[in-house]
Amino acid sequence: MRHLKNAVATAAAGLGLVAALGTAPVAVAAPAPAAPSASSTIAAYNGSGENAAANRAFLDAVMKSVAEKRAANPGIKAVTVTYDASGAPSFRGQIANSTQIWNSSVSNVQLQEGSGADFTYREGNDPRGSYASTDGHGRGYIFLDYAQNQQYDSTRVTTHETGHVLGLPDNYSGPCSELMSGGGPGPSCTNAQPDANERARVNQLWQNGLATLSRSAS
Repeated sequence: MRHLKNAVATAAAGLGLVAALGTAPVAVAAPAPAAPSASSTIAAYNGSGENAAANRAFLDAVMKSVAEKRAANPGIKAVTVTYDASGAPSFRGQIANSTQIWNSSVSNVQLQEGSGADFTYREGNDPRGSYASTDGHGRGYIFLDYAQNQQYDSTRVTTHETGHVLGLPDNYSGPCSELMSGGGPGPSCTNAQPDANERARVNQLWQNGLATLSRSAS
């Protein structure tokens, strides 16, 4: 889960503002059987840091897309964020589990697989590990790294990265019970559930955030 690498503006790992999102995902090789050593991956994971501005940009981009849908359908009550998992076929089970976890944990936003997706999932090999990225214009993706998902609980990795789409930052110093602590507690941590504070924060963001967007657009 070393992720959120800003590919355009900085070298610090954080939510990357990647420009070329309109192209189809590049074909990737099968998962490598050998995972990196725990010590090297945990060190990189803990040291990745959080690019708060870029992380906020991903949330703003996704919420902008949702706000546009609601403007076209003003009678819609529920906030639905759609995703496309076709670019990560090896992780369909984990993505489905992540969706179920988030949909049962929060009420102001729901995830749904469908067309016209607000964000997509991709898979492959990347030395940065798994991360979330956006073009800043309402479209983004979550990249799931093979080696990292072999070393860490894969459902936790996927649910953690999806948490960034919903607006949550990393907190690597947190306990295993905190989903956004990511790899901080080490590979033995398999908790994939957001804690009470994380659930409340997502509900707050998607209630007040959309209202703010609506006011700024008027």
